Amino acid sequence: MRDTFSKSLVDLVSENSNVYVLSGDHGYALFDALRTKMPDHFINAGVAEQNMVGVAAGLSKLGLYPIIYGLSAFVPIRVLEQIKIDFCYEGLPGLFIGDGAGIVYSHLGTSHQSTEDIAALRAIPEISILSPCDKYELKACFDWAVQQKSTVYLRMGKADLADVHEKLLLNLSSEPLSVVQNNNSVVIFATGSMVSVCLKLIKDGKVKADLYSVPVIKSKEKNNIKIILKKYSKAITVEEHSIHGGLGDMISAIAAEDAKIQVRKIGIEDRFSQACGTYQFLMKEHGLDIDSVEHKING
Repeated sequence: MRDTFSKSLVDLVSENSNVYVLSGDHGYALFDALRTKMPDHFINAGVAEQNMVGVAAGLSKLGLYPIIYGLSAFVPIRVLEQIKIDFCYEGLPGLFIGDGAGIVYSHLGTSHQSTEDIAALRAIPEISILSPCDKYELKACFDWAVQQKSTVYLRMGKADLADVHEKLLLNLSSEPLSVVQNNNSVVIFATGSMVSVCLKLIKDGKVKADLYSVPVIKSKEKNNIKIILKKYSKAITVEEHSIHGGLGDMISAIAAEDAKIQVRKIGIEDRFSQACGTYQFLMKEHGLDIDSVEHKING
């Protein structure tokens, strides 16, 4: 996923000299190709993320297009006020990239994990939120984001999980993407890293459900989730994010308008990580490993 992002970035800057990339003193390997080919379009703002967003807002006001990169624990969490006031309130275009969303940075502890980024941004007006599940959705989300004349946040999670789609996606919209359709009575809405987990459970015959990927968590466009829900007797949401304020709450709010379908939310409970270990270790601690997800879906 990160390789696709890096290539997309270089291609965009090569085609559009108005694009500038800002980083808070990290992500160097990710930007090696960009810094080699177009060093003047890469700005290392140092360990000063809030100031970085202010600089980016200034660039946007000049008619340039800023792409602001950081670990999701810092972008958007540390710079939430600046995103709200400097960008969203001003109606400025710009793309915020939150890398390592969820609990990817497992060894670095809670300070570098971000399980609340979607929730923190959903209540802010004038921002779209994207959560791709593989390199194909990442490319589609990136292309869609830079076409918007508004503020967009794109969260990137674990980079080396299996691809969900088999080819590039064209014309991304706010609609959930159908991954598995077997005319089941249960539907799963998943986003980010958890889409591939749910797909594997379905392919292995351990879970019987239809599956949708939700790369667009929030945008100004309407979606047909309400129509999709009416086809099923039960809905399950799965996300590497808190069960509060994320995809699960979004689907639950839509379902509550009709109150005719049960929604079960699977995600990170209302607590911090208690241990330090590998990504797989921490996913199991939070009940998001494949066996735990299977048990929760079928339980």
